[in-house]
Amino acid sequence: MKAVNHYVVIDKIKETEKKVGGLIMTEGTNEDVRYFKGKVISTGNLVEVIKEGDVVWYDKVAGHGIEFEDKFYFVIKASDIVLVD
Repeated sequence: MKAVNHYVVIDKIKETEKKVGGLIMTEGTNEDVRYFKGKVISTGNLVEVIKEGDVVWYDKVAGHGIEFEDKFYFVIKASDIVLVD
């Protein structure tokens, strides 16, 4: 699978549960989170700074999901990535 143009294929990284004040906080608990973390699987030919294997933060409303070889990925525009970890 190879992304084209300005698109990036992301494998979303699931946040682990953490305790805050005795409460268990899961991924779905914090609705105020605007960005998700993911690992870059493939970058398009017009993407310059981001490369495969980078861990990035991207807007949670960006792109769409795609299933490839029984695994679920997100396809987003490179402009929706806010930082590289």
